[in-house]
Formats: sequence, C-alpha cells, structure tokens
Amino acid sequence: MIRIPSLLRRLRRHQRGTAILEFALIAPVFILLLMGLFDYTWQMYAKQVLQGAVSNAARASTLETAASNQTLIDAAVRDQVQNVFPGAPVTFTRKSYESFNDVGKPEPFTDANNNNRYDSGECFEDRNGNNSWDADQGANGNGGAEDVVLYTAKMKFERILPVWSMLGQPPETYLYATTVLRNQPYNVNTVTSRVICN
Repeated sequence: MIRIPSLLRRLRRHQRGTAILEFALIAPVFILLLMGLFDYTWQMYAKQVLQGAVSNAARASTLETAASNQTLIDAAVRDQVQNVFPGAPVTFTRKSYESFNDVGKPEPFTDANNNNRYDSGECFEDRNGNNSWDADQGANGNGGAEDVVLYTAKMKFERILPVWSMLGQPPETYLYATTVLRNQPYNVNTVTSRVICN
C-alpha cells in the first residue's frame, strides 16, 4: 500500500501534468472573455449599421418632397437594418424644434417662487402647442420648413452568445441612433409658441 505523504511528494516533483492543470484553470476565463469580446464587437457593428441608416434617411427627410412620406423613410431604414440583422424590430420617433439650441431643453417658464423648477400655475411659453408645460419642448413629428428635427431610431438587439446571461444580463438590449438636422426652407416658417399662465 502506497503511503499518502510519499505520493504527494512524487506528485509535487512531477512536471508533466502542470500545463494541463494550468490550462484547465485559465481556459474558462479566457473563453468567457473571448466570447464577451466577440459579442460586444457584434453589438457595436449593429450600432454602426443603425446609425448609418438613420443618417442617410435623415438627410432625405429634410426635403419638402419627404415631408409627407415619413413612413417610407422609416421603412427604408428598417429594410437596411434588417438586411444585416433579419427580423430586428426598429421603431422611430421625431421631435421638431425651432432651433438647434432648443433640442432637449424644457419650455421656458417664469420661476415665481425661485425653486428652479416648474410648478403648476407658473407662466410658461408653450413651444410645442400642446397647452401644457413639458420638460422637452420638442413637438412630435417632422415639423415644418426650417425646423430642427431630432430623428431617433431604436433597435432591439438579440445577443448571439450566452456570455451575458452567464453574467446575469438579459439576452437582448436596445440600441439607439439619433441625428439632428434642419429642414430645408421649402415654405414660410410659422412660429406657434405662446405664453400660458394657469
């Protein structure tokens, strides 16, 4: 019968199995990192495909001829994305503003109690014409002549490798692409903002 201490001494001196043991310890971590890198680069590629399609479509949507054909422009973006990512759902939003400085900003208001936020009853400039104060003054849609349009596309991206689920992440994520352009001066621009005091 072999004694345990002498067996352990022999195993310590033996070098042939060391490489296999080291590989067995390092391989899972290395494969996980490699899968994460592949999946992340695929996601970045999807983002670039979406951004390229949105940029091309946005230039076309600023022309007067496209003002009534926004669904065709959206369909062109969706087709371009789905050529690379079949079946990927893509949705769109448009917000129009009077100038580039207004994009994403709240409607101006009179801060009567100096608390740096809008309170009911304070006067505000209704820039999007919906008769209520909004934290984003953009009006839904493509706007009119010379309006600035924020065009956003949202794509549901299905991750192809299981690495994210191993890390507790969902198997899908959403990618966004936006662009801001000014409509061509194809008509007389009409300003519809008015001050409202409730």
